[in-house]
Amino acid sequence: MNGPFHLLSTPLGDLGAAFDGAGHLVRLDRLHGRPPLAPAGPVPKSLPFLKRQLDSYFSGNLRDFNIPMLAAGTDFQRRVWKELQNIPYGQTISYLELARRLGDEKCIRAAARASGANPIAILIPCHRVIGSDGSLVGYAGGLDMKEFLLRLEGALPKAPPQPRLPLEWD
Repeated sequence: MNGPFHLLSTPLGDLGAAFDGAGHLVRLDRLHGRPPLAPAGPVPKSLPFLKRQLDSYFSGNLRDFNIPMLAAGTDFQRRVWKELQNIPYGQTISYLELARRLGDEKCIRAAARASGANPIAILIPCHRVIGSDGSLVGYAGGLDMKEFLLRLEGALPKAPPQPRLPLEWD
């Protein structure tokens, strides 16, 4: 997070959210334990709305976000991010399929780079793009976050419960 932010506590840990002057979400990302630079000033009206939507998403009750967003990037990046938003909740596609949907499978690496440059995690669902072999690859938020989000959405089976180890006095 490279600027004014608002901290949001989530099941994934703290996320930093930044807004423009009109209240559009312009950045949402995981802090990975690093401190963001400077907290933002006044709370934009969009912040409580974003928090409610994220809480609802993480509780399994929201599939589509409708908060105003403005992701800054090149024309190609914005095309990729728009295409990412067409991947339905609970589904995944490969990077090759993403390139095909953009009209040129030769742009697979460029599409993967644009996906990795996504400034608005979760809401622009780049976590729904996986390797052609089904592997979880290429996620700026970390593969643990990608796996968590895909399990939450049902695109991956729920993790099996961990066996309970008996204690000496059991």
